[in-house]
Amino acid sequence: MGLRRLASAECRRLGGMSLDEDTRWLEWVTKQFEAIAGEDKEIDLEEFKTALKVKESFFAERFFALFDSDGSSSISLDELLGALNLLIHGSEADKLRFLFQVYDVDGETTTHTHTCYGSMCNGSGSIDPDELRTVLKSCLRESAISLPEEKLDDLTLALFESADKDRSGAITFEELKAELENFPEVMENLTISAANWLKPPEAEERRRQAPRYLTRAYWQNNSRKLTFLMAYALLSLLLFSSALLHHRGGGVCYMVAKGCGQCLNFNCTFVMVLMLRRCLTWLRATWLVRVLPLDQNILLHQIVGYAILVFTVVHTSAHILNFAHLSQHTGYSLWEYLLTTRPGVGWVRGSASLTGVVLQLLIGLMVLCSSTFVRRSGHFEVFYWSHLSYVWVWSLLVVHCANFWKWFLVPGLVFLLEKVLGLAFAHMGGLYIVEVNLLPSKVTHLVIKRPPFFTFKPGDYLYINIPDIATYEWHPFTISSAPEQSDTLWLHIRSMGQWTNRLFEFFRQPETLASSPKRLATSLRNKRQLVQTQVGNYLAPPKLGDNHQLCNIKCYVDGPYGTPTRQIFASEHAVLIGAGIGITPFASILQSIMYRRRKQNCPNCSYSWCENIIDSDMKLRKVDFIWINRDQKSFEWFVSLLTKLEMDQADEEPEGRFLEMHMYMTSALSKNDMKAIGLQMALDLLAKKEKRDSITGLQTRTQPGRPDWAKVFQKVSEENKGKVHVFYCGAPALAKTIKAQCEHFGFHFYKENF
Repeated sequence: MGLRRLASAECRRLGGMSLDEDTRWLEWVTKQFEAIAGEDKEIDLEEFKTALKVKESFFAERFFALFDSDGSSSISLDELLGALNLLIHGSEADKLRFLFQVYDVDGETTTHTHTCYGSMCNGSGSIDPDELRTVLKSCLRESAISLPEEKLDDLTLALFESADKDRSGAITFEELKAELENFPEVMENLTISAANWLKPPEAEERRRQAPRYLTRAYWQNNSRKLTFLMAYALLSLLLFSSALLHHRGGGVCYMVAKGCGQCLNFNCTFVMVLMLRRCLTWLRATWLVRVLPLDQNILLHQIVGYAILVFTVVHTSAHILNFAHLSQHTGYSLWEYLLTTRPGVGWVRGSASLTGVVLQLLIGLMVLCSSTFVRRSGHFEVFYWSHLSYVWVWSLLVVHCANFWKWFLVPGLVFLLEKVLGLAFAHMGGLYIVEVNLLPSKVTHLVIKRPPFFTFKPGDYLYINIPDIATYEWHPFTISSAPEQSDTLWLHIRSMGQWTNRLFEFFRQPETLASSPKRLATSLRNKRQLVQTQVGNYLAPPKLGDNHQLCNIKCYVDGPYGTPTRQIFASEHAVLIGAGIGITPFASILQSIMYRRRKQNCPNCSYSWCENIIDSDMKLRKVDFIWINRDQKSFEWFVSLLTKLEMDQADEEPEGRFLEMHMYMTSALSKNDMKAIGLQMALDLLAKKEKRDSITGLQTRTQPGRPDWAKVFQKVSEENKGKVHVFYCGAPALAKTIKAQCEHFGFHFYKENF
């Protein structure tokens, strides 16, 4: 108990904790300890490894030895409090000493760590190159980074030579401390991030903040959408009220049913208008894009879909109550009103009730199968096929309601025309997949022979049908090649559902390609065409290998269709954020940008500069590209493209670099984590020496962890390159975080939806 009181008092002194905060902190630590410790009230090594959640046992064993101050091969509550005091509230010298002991592998730490909390422990007193290599190798495994042994040697020597100031062949504590002073941002928050169970929960801020939806920035950034929704709500209210008044003599339930019915006439037509993709793509090229929320058509489609479900339930419930009332005064029972045509309700042989029941079931099924958990859980086909029920819904609505055809006629003809044109264009020319590249993390790169009439903008998407995979299924994917690449189209498809997994497996099995007729002649012809057409293109295809195949697979495409990214060239400062495979629209955009900016080299010296090709649509002054990946392998999808982009950048530009790239790897531990600090220091030093990142091979240094969006956007704001437009493609959860930050800084936010 003495050490516990000492740790408590020391925490109040170093951390500025009040008595109440200190009490809550002790309760928290005790609770966490009891949850981890066994019946003996001690934590052994295996329990410690489980609680620490480390990938590499090396660090668990090192930390355990340092926490176990009495060398009993178990950690008591008092020992845990002492270690917690050191790691969370200790001084920089305390934390540095702990870090040094972790790296000093051959030090006798187990018998001396009892002095860690008050003074410096004595191990061997130095770190030799082999010890440092052992630690860095464990750091790589902990951060899920795979590098060749030669690169690991280079990292070790880069850090060792930088830290070993006196060239003695060993790093002392003072030398390590001096080296860390070159990384001041690390020392501000040096912790063990994986040991969050050791940290007390942060006190909630009691400062009252206005709800996000009531802020001025939110209304400014969402003015078009909010104005549109208010107009939609007002129109629905007017339709409901007019129908209510028109049938005011029929009783309350009858009036409500008719009011909802009128709203359903409008909504069941309007939900289709929001998905007229060709019309919306055309409208994006007009001034209406500045007035109407065309970029939120998917969101509005979902809102109207939920409104249809609500109106349908209320409409049905009101009719049931009305039928129950009528059954008491007529010769028909409630079930006859609901499930037969005998009462004669409806304009087509009294079928209103029966069609209404079927409509209720179909609409409920469509809404259920279109929910996020169905679409994002690898069951896109369930959503796809259930959504085709709209044909039956509209057909039944014409039979169910005498006036629906008046609402449906014009939009329905436009919708039918779009579908006919889409199928006609898709089957007009024979399209073939001529090349396939299977990339890491089950990404399929398709190269499709581009038809001459197919014109698109950077960031557009299309629907593709591959009969060999599924005869009747069409799936949307972003075009990842630039419009300037005139001979081929690129698609990068991540395996996330049944169809995409079948696609990957289809091309992974050589026999599927070997069975095609005249395979050798076709492959030879395609290879010669690719050699000819790729000359002068921005990025040459990768060399043939085990995962790279030439083929001749029939396919159909429907599109292209526009997205919010069409507005990028009208921006002054564009921030492109891709999460994982969300890079695909930006791959097209970045290639197109660099096609429009040609690098020029002085023939007499090494000076280079960029010239913009005359383009009235091009207003860009600065582009920040941010790519966030979970693992190292994912960067291989577009590393050759990004390398070419770096090479085509001018060495010096009057207004600074036009394109800045920022890479983040979320599985890698951050620089302020004790299990990663040495590795990140070594990566920084080697990157400066080789002018190349060890993880991706790019000049841009890959940052560990996730971006600090407040700092990222603060830097963007300070550059003053004009109006900032942020374009995002990736997981919806991250979109909310980025959008909130954009609202705070007054940036325009666009999210890819299709």
